[in-house]
Amino acid sequence: MIAQVIGGKIDYTVMLFYFVAVLGFGLYFGRYTTTTKDFFFGGQRFSWWLISFSCVATVVGSYSFIKYSTVGFKYGISSTQSYLNDWFWMPILVLVWIPIIYYMKIQSIPEYLERRFDKKTRIAATFIILLYLVGYIGINLITLGKTLHTLLGWQIMTGAIVTAVAVALYVYIGGQTAVIMTDLVQGIILLIAGLGLFAVAIYHFGGFGKFWALLPKEHKYAFSDFNAPPNFSFIGIYVQDGLANTGALMLMHQGFIMRFLSLKSVRDSRRMVVCWILVLAPLAAIATSCGGWIARALVNNGEASIEPSDAFVKAAHFLCSPGVFGFVLAALTAALMSTADTLINAVSAIFVNDIWRPYVKPGSSDKHYLRVARITSLCAAGLGLALVPIFMKDTIYGAHSMFTAAVTPPVLTAIFLGIIWKRYTPAAAFITITGGAVLIGLSFIWPDLLVGPFDFGMGPDSYKFMRALFGLSAAVTLGISVTLFTKPKAEAKLKGLVAGTQIDAMRNFKGGQPNLRPGEKVRLKAKIDQSLAGNDTVILPQSALDKMAAEPGDLLYASHTRWWYGGLRSVHLKAGLPAAEHNESMLISPEDAATAHFTDGQQVIVEKII
Repeated sequence: MIAQVIGGKIDYTVMLFYFVAVLGFGLYFGRYTTTTKDFFFGGQRFSWWLISFSCVATVVGSYSFIKYSTVGFKYGISSTQSYLNDWFWMPILVLVWIPIIYYMKIQSIPEYLERRFDKKTRIAATFIILLYLVGYIGINLITLGKTLHTLLGWQIMTGAIVTAVAVALYVYIGGQTAVIMTDLVQGIILLIAGLGLFAVAIYHFGGFGKFWALLPKEHKYAFSDFNAPPNFSFIGIYVQDGLANTGALMLMHQGFIMRFLSLKSVRDSRRMVVCWILVLAPLAAIATSCGGWIARALVNNGEASIEPSDAFVKAAHFLCSPGVFGFVLAALTAALMSTADTLINAVSAIFVNDIWRPYVKPGSSDKHYLRVARITSLCAAGLGLALVPIFMKDTIYGAHSMFTAAVTPPVLTAIFLGIIWKRYTPAAAFITITGGAVLIGLSFIWPDLLVGPFDFGMGPDSYKFMRALFGLSAAVTLGISVTLFTKPKAEAKLKGLVAGTQIDAMRNFKGGQPNLRPGEKVRLKAKIDQSLAGNDTVILPQSALDKMAAEPGDLLYASHTRWWYGGLRSVHLKAGLPAAEHNESMLISPEDAATAHFTDGQQVIVEKII
């Protein structure tokens, strides 16, 4: 049956224009990708504000608008609770996890698990993380497929294929730099579209008070009841989303690890996390949920007849004029692309760094690995498409909840215990991952026996959420029990890999004693010096070193004077011996100047990193 087409030609013209523009934008940044470091980590040069928007764009997938507007229509303001439970992960993210992966130059989650534990733990985690990432790609593709079915009458697979091809194409060309830059634009657009729709709705109803009065009383609570309804209770959402899903995003989602590693410094991570979690995430909660609240108010006001699953699209169509509705459709496209591109790039990174490089073709050239990474990104999109028919059997909200609750707990537990507990052993980590996965698998066979005791009286309807609590409890129990009877790694081998050893990690990153003295940024002229060819050392005047509180051997960061580049034109350097005579120039090698797109005599800003 063909769905009724919503919107007019101008709307789809705007949507198509956006689609092509983002594709071209992503392809344009392919010129910044020449190595695997560029393809996976964007050269580790981006500013905190750019990564903040990029992270929120990745979190807000196309499923977010549909998923949260659907539950917003059914349950009201409590649909935002999934975005408001991330804050308690901030300390471990900023103080422990990001310093470990950044300073220890960790390229993937499985690599961390091998260095912290052993090779078999790395292998077990690799396959689970790949399943997690590919499954997420499938969830995003089915969402946009369903959206395009509602809008254009396309078959769900047709819409999924079109978007998968477009996203895979610009990831293939531009890698992480293309992902970050397109996600910046898409993050801004989806926030403007969602919050703009909410503002238009308030105006339409004659003010916030009248809009608020149209919502049922039970729709006005920030959180749902503790254990009701079974498929949307507070405890279910908190366990599945706040603990398992958010924890997985922070600690085991390769896409976010790559985003953290794209920052110019660990110092910038603090501002990035505060902006992302405390500012942008609450705004995203409103942007993605408001379609459901608006649709409910329209129905209660007798102005429309809307099904929960169509809440966002139908509310936007009702309120927006032609062309503006097209912009809102573009936001849906943005949400899909900004999540799928990260996932595709992440699958490519795991495959190359944890399967191809160590086991299939070790010791090959970087050019070879870059080619494999690009081919893998195409395959990842194809695997995600293959899962679309499976996820079509459930609602988007149900499929997403069931999938994350079942897949994430074992690896998440192993990482969490590994970074906070030195005593946690390699044998325990392996059993946590494999044993936890087996027990979760058995919970699908005997759900009442295994998940039932954790349902808080909610019954089988809650199992897709509460399986996360069972999985976390089982994994933690296995990890602690096995640890008590097995031998831990020597503390000397854990330096930089666990909480409390960040200084060791900083020494590893710098290759010497870190310089933590506070300093200022300086403005200098970049002067290309051929004698420095093949050397990442730069020569600065003594006055500049003094102002930065820097010494020879310290790591520096030089960037374009225009802050809005967000680090796109920048480079990491090492301070050499100061210039013999005072001047206002920074002598830099031709290679580093080319990396940062600096021209001879150009003004640049230089700061000490560590």
